[in-house]
Amino acid sequence: MTEKGTFDILVLNGRPASGKSEIIDYLKHCDLADRKQRFHIGEFEEIDDFPILWTWFEEDDLLQKMGYPRLHSDQDGYFTERYLWHLLIQCMCFDYHKRIDRIPDYHKSTTTIIEFSRGSEHGGYREAYQYLTTEVVQRTALLYLDVPFSESLRKNRKRFNPDRPDSILEHGLSDEKLECLYKDVDWHELTSQDPANIMIQGVKVPYVIFENEDDVTTERGEALGDRLEQRLGLLWKRWQQKHQA
Repeated sequence: MTEKGTFDILVLNGRPASGKSEIIDYLKHCDLADRKQRFHIGEFEEIDDFPILWTWFEEDDLLQKMGYPRLHSDQDGYFTERYLWHLLIQCMCFDYHKRIDRIPDYHKSTTTIIEFSRGSEHGGYREAYQYLTTEVVQRTALLYLDVPFSESLRKNRKRFNPDRPDSILEHGLSDEKLECLYKDVDWHELTSQDPANIMIQGVKVPYVIFENEDDVTTERGEALGDRLEQRLGLLWKRWQQKHQA
């Protein structure tokens, strides 16, 4: 897994509007050779649970207009069942496994980036990680974008474009919903015992924290590149230590 110099799976976690999608957008515009050297990411494909979630909401609205019951959410846009958060994780893993099953030696050239947020209100990362498949867990390195709730709230308000509510980079939540779902997170509790690795399903998974309270991601500039290079460089060392042990 380490000889090729790039991650197999990079999981991006953090509160909404913490900078996850902005990092992915930045990486898309990097030269491939530079991206491999600086960030240990080759050709990459992203899997984000937001498009799945948004499709469910659209289907529910259509069903309601047709006079049928909504399947996933109530009229205020909250899930009717907590397990639907876990289904999103399973859907992303299912998407990943379709790719590796259909493309021989998929990870020789490709890094998969999986992006999602989880708040304590709906089980947090503690529950979400239990629904990752075994192979995803074994191949994963974690990058957590750390911002306080106040910064998540500020950027969520700033980025929201009412004309593009389904956009990865321009969607947003109401203040009330953001506070309900994401004010409390369990990340620091889960990682308090080890500054380098988190145990997921009995597997030691390397992680690093990307501090982004000062918001270096919005501008997609040199400051972002430098910090990302430093953080992913450290994560790569931890990834190597795990797979060469």
